[in-house]
Amino acid sequence: MIKHTPDAAVGGEVDAEVDFQDARGDITNLFLGGITSVSELTSKEGSVRANHYHRTDWHYTYVVSGTVHYFERAVGEAGVPEPQTFQDGQIFFTPPNREHAMLFGEDSVILTFARNRRDHDSHESDVVRVEFVTPEVAARYV
Repeated sequence: MIKHTPDAAVGGEVDAEVDFQDARGDITNLFLGGITSVSELTSKEGSVRANHYHRTDWHYTYVVSGTVHYFERAVGEAGVPEPQTFQDGQIFFTPPNREHAMLFGEDSVILTFARNRRDHDSHESDVVRVEFVTPEVAARYV
């Protein structure tokens, strides 16, 4: 079970552990909580997603396959922080009001589990775009 609650002020890695195990295999609950949206995103190597923050939404991101370089900083902060790198089977959290971007180090598949609805209009009304992970920044990592 995830040992995390979505009231954290800063994002990052979330511990997930096997909840049940028998001769057939394992069950790991990736998320136990209130969400309104689960999305699957496929991303090509070198692509950047997010470069924004959410006014009220938060989300967990589970890496199904690939590599995600996750950048996060306070709203309005200058500079680019060093990314945290997540790979297959890892999960991380993004709270509201934290600028964040995801750079994909290889072709990747992720799942996001979000508090708010993620239809286009609902998502866009909560997002504030910022571009702090530029193509020049991305080139340093991929």
